[in-house]
Amino acid sequence: MSAEGLQPVRRVLPTPEARELLDLVRELSRRDILPAVDAEEAAGVFPRELFRALSRTGILGLPYPQEYGGGEQPYEVYLQVLEELAAARLTVGLGVSVHTLACHGLAGFGTKEQRAEWLPAMLGEGLLGAYALSEPNAGSDAASLRTRAVRDGEDWILTGTKAWITHGGIADFYTVMARTGEDGPGGITAFLVPGDAAGLSAAAPERKMGMNGSPTAQLHFDGVRVPDARRLADEGSGLKLALAALDSGRLGIAACAVGVAQAAFSTALAFTLERQQFGRPVADFQGLRFMLADMATQIEAGRALYLAAARLRDAGEPFGRQAAMAKLFCSDAAMRVATDAVQLMGGYGYTADFPAERHLREAKVLQIVEGTNQIQRAVIASRLTGGGNRGGGRG
Repeated sequence: MSAEGLQPVRRVLPTPEARELLDLVRELSRRDILPAVDAEEAAGVFPRELFRALSRTGILGLPYPQEYGGGEQPYEVYLQVLEELAAARLTVGLGVSVHTLACHGLAGFGTKEQRAEWLPAMLGEGLLGAYALSEPNAGSDAASLRTRAVRDGEDWILTGTKAWITHGGIADFYTVMARTGEDGPGGITAFLVPGDAAGLSAAAPERKMGMNGSPTAQLHFDGVRVPDARRLADEGSGLKLALAALDSGRLGIAACAVGVAQAAFSTALAFTLERQQFGRPVADFQGLRFMLADMATQIEAGRALYLAAARLRDAGEPFGRQAAMAKLFCSDAAMRVATDAVQLMGGYGYTADFPAERHLREAKVLQIVEGTNQIQRAVIASRLTGGGNRGGGRG
């Protein structure tokens, strides 16, 4: 897609600083992301140097405190940055969201000493993170995970396998949930594991429908020794930490979904305005105009929903139900918009000569990651009725 293909979104931002940040992200996307996206996605190239550049500019630490090198931006602003990045390339937008998720445990549950020692490098010194919760037989049912950590003096020995880990095999650190006690949700503890730890290895990346530039892989822990100083929060509190992170992470997925939908819509709109049939632009035909209207409405509704949830989070109010709603609605909307974009473009939309087919393949994964949309419905219903199902999600 050309830079002109991404139409600027009209945004209401809380500060002039936030507007400058969004302008910076748009320029970065135009200059450093869009020119290479089609070739790199087709070749399965992960833009590691770009992530180092994002770290240097502060984009990998936006919602975290300045005290530790973060940008101290509200989620209302951070999520709109994610949307812009995902509109340019989902591998980048989702990658930033996953990195932010991986930092959440330390930033929110670590001791002051732990944060001072490790968080600055994670936020602004070029490191890339990953979040390791899911396992081959523990996806939506995160409380059934089997990776085990056994105490050995001042260390823990981790053994087991994690699955569906975004950035698996290339991350510099992993926030890992492992079982330290009895079966069930109360026996899980969180650890901050270096990416080069002895005994830690990754399988070959999964062969996926889309997001070919973003590696997703199993992680194998073969007696990985982790000092107790890298344990996050109390023993047995790991699932609480993991689910708190997922509430915020789901907002990141919602923002990325709106970004993909916006990109697909922009592509289809430009095509229908230029494409001539029966002597006039395709966009003049009422049936297609109605499709464009529906697509634009779904995007605006999704953006409003994730921003409303973000503002609750920024105000310190409970937001988990709204985060699940935003993830559910926005990712479903992205799939509908991307499907309609291909349909509006006809045979051209089905070819790799236009990005519409890539947007369609990418939109699908957003209905699955960080809790499937079926799990989101269970989460929403349980919070409406007082039930206990909070759901899990892939890494």
